[in-house]
Formats: sequence, C-alpha cells, structure tokens
Amino acid sequence: MVVYLDHAASTPLRAEARDAWLVATEAVGNASSIHSAGQSARRLLEDSRERLAAALDCDPIEVVFTSGGTESVNLGITGLYRARRESTGLTAIVAPVGEHHATLDTLNWLHAHEVAELEWVSIDRNARVDLDAWDAAVGGGDAAAATVLAANNEVGTLQPLVEASAACVRADVPLHVDAVGAFGHAPLSFRGLRRDSGSGSAGLVALSVAAHKLGGPVGVGALVVSREARVEPLLHGGGQQRGLRAGTQDAAGAAAFAIAAELAVSELAVEAARASAMRDRLEAGLRERIPEIQVSAAGAERLPGHLHAVFPGAQGDSLLLLLDGAGIAVSTGSACQAGVPEPSHVVRAMGLSDAAARSALRITIGRTTSEADVDAVIAALPAAYERARTAGLSSRRVGVPRLG
Repeated sequence: MVVYLDHAASTPLRAEARDAWLVATEAVGNASSIHSAGQSARRLLEDSRERLAAALDCDPIEVVFTSGGTESVNLGITGLYRARRESTGLTAIVAPVGEHHATLDTLNWLHAHEVAELEWVSIDRNARVDLDAWDAAVGGGDAAAATVLAANNEVGTLQPLVEASAACVRADVPLHVDAVGAFGHAPLSFRGLRRDSGSGSAGLVALSVAAHKLGGPVGVGALVVSREARVEPLLHGGGQQRGLRAGTQDAAGAAAFAIAAELAVSELAVEAARASAMRDRLEAGLRERIPEIQVSAAGAERLPGHLHAVFPGAQGDSLLLLLDGAGIAVSTGSACQAGVPEPSHVVRAMGLSDAAARSALRITIGRTTSEADVDAVIAALPAAYERARTAGLSSRRVGVPRLG
C-alpha cells in the first residue's frame, strides 16, 4: 500500500467524478450537432458549465473548457498578450520569477518568437510577490499583460491577488491568474476578486483551473474569461466557446470536472482545517526529529496541505527515492519538472543557495490522506535523511540535450 503524499501533482479521482464520466460516455452525440443526440450532449455540457461556474463564482458563459491547466495558462497569457499587442502596440508581459513552468515556458516562447519583453518581479523569502515591484512593473506604461499564480505550486504560498489585480486596474493592464493549484483548496471567487480589486477590462480578466488537482480526471481544465476581456484564440476551426477554443467539446470530461469541483468547494472549509492540522503535525514531528530541517514559506499563508522543506546536506532526489523505496510518494517540486537536473528556480528566487534548492522535498496532503500516512512519513524520513546526507550532495552539473 503506497502512502501517497504528492497531491499537489495530482490527487486521486473521486468516485463521483468517475461515475459521472462513465455515464456521460455511454451517450452518443456531438454537442455541436443539431439532432436530438447532439442536443442531449449539449444539455449535459451546458449543465456542467453552469455547475463549474457556480463553483468558481463566475457566469457560465465565462467558462471555456480546455484540455487541462497548461492549455488554459497558454491561452490566458498568449491570448491576452496578442490581443493587447494588436490593439495598443505594447509588448511587455509582467510576471513574478517563481511561476510554474507552464507560465515560464510560455513567456520564454513569446519572448523568442513574438517580440515579447519580459518584466520579472521578485519574490521574498516566503515566495510572496513583492507588491511594490509588481506595482512599478505593471505601472511602467509598457505592459501589455500580466500573470501571477494564485498559490505557488512548489512552496504553497498564497499570493495577494486583490492587491495584484488592483495594481493592474490602476495601470489599465489585463491580468491572468494561474489558479490550477489553488482551486478547491483555498477560497476562490472570480466574481469576488474582480469586485474587490475593481476589475473591468483591466485587472483580473482570466483565470486557469484544472480538474485533476481536485479529484477530477486528467486532461480536463478551464479558462475563466471575463465578458470584458479580449483574448486571441490559439485554436481555430469551429468557433465553439465564444470562438476562444475551437474543437469538439468533451462533455464527459466537463461533467466529471463539474462534480469534482462542486464537492471540493462544498467540503473546502472542513477539509482545509483537517489538512492544515495534519500539515502542522507533520511539520512539528519532522522538526523534532530532524532539527536541521528548514521549512519553506513558514512565515506566509500557505495552501493548507502543503509542506515544502529543505534538508541541508542531502540531495532531494535521494530522499525521494529512499522514501519511494519505503512506499511513500512525495516530490522534490513541480511534477512538470520531474527528472530535470536543475535546482528549483523557486527556491533560488527566495534567496536560498543552489545547494538548498537541490535539497528540497514537497510533501502535500489531500482528501485521502490519513493520520497513519502522516505517522509513516514522520517515522521514515529521519532515517532517509541520514542515508541521503551520508551520500552527500552531488556537485555534478548534468546537461540537458537540445534537439534540433
């Protein structure tokens, strides 16, 4: 039996979401067809859109279903940038340095291929965006768009979204928020954030979410796009979803996502308190047994089930493998970067050394985590740390080959 503590990478599929998906797949019909079978699929799709919109606190027409969080982030950032560049000639995009690689890689591609100028904003030792630097960057007069995580995917820090959006409103800059890791785990209201920050066509206008982070299936996501936003589509061919995302829509995936989101939001207060208590007990147990441990973002408000820590003198990958051998699944950071032999850019941006960045583990608690799971980690990690520290930190730099 695996002790699974990597819920930030993906959390187990809920039985209710699986059942909704299976029932939906038994129906035949393309939601864009006008015959009765197609209209049945359309009704299921639009009902799911309404249910997901209620969970996100937005209008159903604002929900654009996608293939997952990465596509949603790409559409949100690239779509906003292209539309603004076309209408204003502005070419800069503002982003904090500690973003997820779905954002970083999108920004670097736009810089290399579409003349985007990237304006990076620092984060502090708790991975919280520097609001003064953010305000200066978005207010510099050359920003076409801005993007920020709702919660840092590696260390779990919740970002000041209202303040970040309000700065964009003052500067007349549209803002995209990557809420893939936060939705279903921390309170999140698209309508409320827009209201509290004064957003209209500027400020928060687009928000990315994904199903598999809260008990839905892999391969389903959504981008919430305000009615007032201008976004250039990435896909062309059918005009579905306000023309923002062409292609046959996945009604079954939408149904499963909607059910999972409803359940996650309805349980959020109770589950967040439970996960937070477990996280705190795990942190206290590890601090007692491993005095050297350095808990990341300990001074910030974090996602309730998120524990990220540096283990001085030990290689994070070694710790991960030793724990895996003991039947415990954790990670060293973002799953999207697993296997990449580079120290965490988030940890380095927080002001820590490369050695510290290579010595980190991310342990994330979810709905299926038990007290026995926490006990297992507290029992196993000290011995794993001693073995990994004996092996020491590798000083080798491993190159990643480029193709083409």
